[in-house]
Formats: sequence, C-alpha cells, structure tokens
Amino acid sequence: MNRKILHADCDCFYAAVEMRDNPALREVPLAIGGSVEGRGVIATCNYPARAFGIHSAMPTARALRLCPQLTLLRGDFERYREASRQIQAIFHELTPWVEPLSLDEAFLDVTEVARFSGSATWMARWLKEECLRRVGITVSVGAAPSKFLAKIASDWEKPDGLTVIAPSQVDEFVQALPVTKLPGVGPATAKRLQAMAIATCDELQRVPLEHLLQEFGKYGKRLYELARGIDDRPVCIERERKSVSVETTFATDLPDLDHCHRELAPLCERLEARLARHGNPPIAGTFVKVRFDDFSLTTLDARGGWPCLATYAALMAQAWARRERPVRLLGVGVRLVPDDARRQLTLPLAEA
Repeated sequence: MNRKILHADCDCFYAAVEMRDNPALREVPLAIGGSVEGRGVIATCNYPARAFGIHSAMPTARALRLCPQLTLLRGDFERYREASRQIQAIFHELTPWVEPLSLDEAFLDVTEVARFSGSATWMARWLKEECLRRVGITVSVGAAPSKFLAKIASDWEKPDGLTVIAPSQVDEFVQALPVTKLPGVGPATAKRLQAMAIATCDELQRVPLEHLLQEFGKYGKRLYELARGIDDRPVCIERERKSVSVETTFATDLPDLDHCHRELAPLCERLEARLARHGNPPIAGTFVKVRFDDFSLTTLDARGGWPCLATYAALMAQAWARRERPVRLLGVGVRLVPDDARRQLTLPLAEA
C-alpha cells in the first residue's frame, strides 16, 4: 500500500500569533527576535518583512539596516506554546501517528485514516480549515507518499499552500527537482555536485551508485535513493533525543581564549541543571560549539569523558585554535547514548 504522509507547517508561526492577536501588525514588516544590544538574531518574520530580504537567523542589527521601519518584538513563547498545543491537538484528531518536529510543524501518517474517504487531499484541506478557524493560524500542508517529499510539498506554495504529490506523479516531480532541495544537501555538498555537472535529480539519477559512494561515502546511498523519490522513514510518535546543550550569545565579543575559559563555568552549571531535568541520561560524548565574530561556526566533539569544566576547557582550546578570533557565541553539550544501545546494556545475561 502506498503511504499517505502529510507535512503540516505553520506560516511564520511566531509572527502569525502576534498578527492574530494584534491585527494592526498584519500589513507592517514584523520580526520576532532579540535586541541589537543583546546581539540578538531574528527567530522568524512575516512576509512583508521578507520582502526586504529579512530571514530567520539573521542578526537583528542587519535586519534593521535592511528595514529601518521593522517592528521588532521579543516574543511571548508561552503564547506560542499554547497555540502549538491547540494545533497539535487538531493533528491528533485526524491520526495518532503524529511526529512533531518543532512547535510549528509535524509529520502525520494518514495511510489508514478512513475519514474523508481516505483522501489525503481532503484531510489536508480539513487541517488547514480547522487550524485557521479554531486557532487563527494559517498552515501550509504537503501530501506525498514519503516524508521528504511531503516536506518539500508543504513549502512549494507557501504561504497558505496545499501541494499534493500523488504516487503516479513522484517520478516526474523528482526528476525536475533541484538537488539543493534534497535533505542533507547543504552548500558544501551542492558545490561538489555542481562540480560534477549535477543540478537536478534527473541528472543525479544518471550517476551510478558506486560512483556516489566513492564521492560521498555513506551519504552517496542516500543521494541515490532520494534522487529516485525513495524514503522509507516511518512517522515516529516518539522522537529520540540525541543531545543536550546550552549556549550563550554575548553582548560583547570574547576577545581571547582566557575570556572564553572564564565563561565555561556558568555554562557547565546550566548544562548540569538541564541534564538533571532530563533524568541524567547516559552520555556518549561531549562537545563545544563556537561561533566567531565573522559568524563562522565550529563544533568540536570528544567521545566519552565527563561533562566537567576540565573537559570543556580542553575542547575549547582546540576549537579556538581553528580560527583564533573573537567569539560571539559559546555552547557546551553532551551526545547521548542511543536508545537501542541503552536497551542492549540493560538486557539480562543469558544463563550458561
């Protein structure tokens, strides 16, 4: 049986909640983010703001240069979480198979849903209508036989979009798809594919699997499958947490390694508290995350070890040596032991 997967994605979610609660904000450039003084970044913005080139993760100072009349709000995350709970409840009315990805998006497996004569298109329309009627939020929905195609479809006609890729349309749709739309194809991989004269999935399909494995290692097999529309990942009700971390963006750049080391102690205390809230899960490794003043980012991992000040000081020294520039953001975290490995560790020993 062909699977029916929906990907529902709220349009500019934080900004949408603000515009819902204050209609005067609907026609003005609006962004949710931190202040310039706090070295903040934009979390999201509405479509009038996007017309100026503003986007998420952009430094607030730059956004204000692009659009001096920008309305900037710090955000009310309790209101956003409440809106998210209402939207997720609507998702669960349709199917129990809901995989939340964040506050504002989720995958839904509706393969076995009998309502709406089993039509994924009608289900998607119902979701959009109910989220708008009950919560006041527009949702873009993509429907397809796989997760990665459903996610691409939900973004195809934003905002307030509805795109359906039927099983009979998959081959044609994927062949015309730019490889930059494939999950995992970032700037570096896109550049390597461009050097191979590959811009579309149709061109990628012509490359033998063996050649892709030589060029990209294990990810070559994933590229081979995605270029053919193959994605068998199930919708997972419970998502496995893979890491726990904390980070700080500083109001003033940390000029040298000594200043970075001084900021590690409070970060380690916050990480310890966060791990305690998660029940002190088994730890597989530690890492530091450093963003320099030129916005370049480096992350350094170490297997094993204990998340203590000495561990992070050693990692920090190695990460700093990669650029030796002032630091605007510093984070520390741990990688967690996968659930499967934890279950294997707790299996009773067989009797001799």
